[in-house]
Amino acid sequence: MYAIIKCGGKQYKVSEGDILDVDYTGQAAKETLEITDVLAINNGELKTGDAVANATVSAEVVLDGTGVNRAKKVIIYKKRRRKDSKLKRGFRKSFTKIRITKIAA
Repeated sequence: MYAIIKCGGKQYKVSEGDILDVDYTGQAAKETLEITDVLAINNGELKTGDAVANATVSAEVVLDGTGVNRAKKVIIYKKRRRKDSKLKRGFRKSFTKIRITKIAA
């Protein structure tokens, strides 16, 4: 059984026991998270639309990615040739690591 959920503007295909990194939600570790934005559920047959209108996915926050637990640094480097102009910036994204505990259809 799997579900397709929308969390933080992105879509994820999840099943029970999966661990994934989603955009930062502001919740501390060991809190529960209810995701009500379920797009589809498959338990033998695929259900979408009104059939999954009141479906929820429960998740447990494993780690909140703030402080030292952020994602790997992404380097943004811009260079304009023959102009002696260059710019180097780094960016580390905050995330929340969650574990899917239950899919309720």
